Amino acid sequence: MDKREDYISWDEYFTGIAMLSGMRSKDPNTQVGACIVDKNNRILSVGYNGFPNGCSDDLFPWAREGEVLNTKYAFVAHSELNAILNYRGGNLEGAKIYVSLFDGTQYEAEVVGTDLDSDLAVIKFTPPAGMELKTIAFGDSTSLKVGQRVIAIGNPFGLERTMTTGIVSG
Repeated sequence: MDKREDYISWDEYFTGIAMLSGMRSKDPNTQVGACIVDKNNRILSVGYNGFPNGCSDDLFPWAREGEVLNTKYAFVAHSELNAILNYRGGNLEGAKIYVSLFDGTQYEAEVVGTDLDSDLAVIKFTPPAGMELKTIAFGDSTSLKVGQRVIAIGNPFGLERTMTTGIVSG
């Protein structure tokens, strides 16, 4: 008897794992999942958009609008970040990250650099043909003008891994 020919590819399998991981998210608006895989097709880690380990899903807010500390944006980590934070096996360089977004689209990215002591990873993503990505330029605080829109990434109020947006005021 010959082997079955209608099995799914590795890419389909890992994308399915990412989709399933996204279903663990408690976020009432978006469910995003990620699966990190090494070059030998072994799953290294998974993650979904939600609060980092040790933060209760019941104690922190899920709102999308309001004062920053009353919304999810100061606390919720993206699926890719949670997958990276969940991994404790060493270097992730060269690994692939499969991501399933809330709208059902799926993407593959490659880890090109990591600093696990800082919970940091740089990933390379090549968009499908016809997809245009929006980029954010790094700014220089000395050239800010009143009314400009800004994004700040850092540790305000002693919180970790946060991002916020705003407008420069005078």
